[in-house]
Amino acid sequence: MLKLYTYRGCSTCRNAVKWLRAHHVEFTEIPIRETPPDLAELRSMLLSRGGKLRDLCNTSGQDYRAPGMKEKLAMLTETEALTLLAGNGNLIKRPFALDVAAGVFLTGFKEPEWQAALGC
Repeated sequence: MLKLYTYRGCSTCRNAVKWLRAHHVEFTEIPIRETPPDLAELRSMLLSRGGKLRDLCNTSGQDYRAPGMKEKLAMLTETEALTLLAGNGNLIKRPFALDVAAGVFLTGFKEPEWQAALGC
């Protein structure tokens, strides 16, 4: 089943939830701030993104824009960077949707990407 990590104050997340419901896609919604994706999920998403860590980051968020965070992430090993993300859901691009078994790996909400990935 699709796991959907969201933040309720995020309009993009609300749009994704609305879209999934309209297309009758079953999913489990998880609050990203309280329960960020774990290391295995982050690794799977990173692999699906060709190893581009920036694709997993909420670069417009305050926690990321904090002084030095961009540079700090660049200096960390992959495991250190993913551990940092797993410990702070604010750093992760949202919505963050995955179903490893089905090969679905989505960050952000772009309807054409979601349509293609979910077969809607």
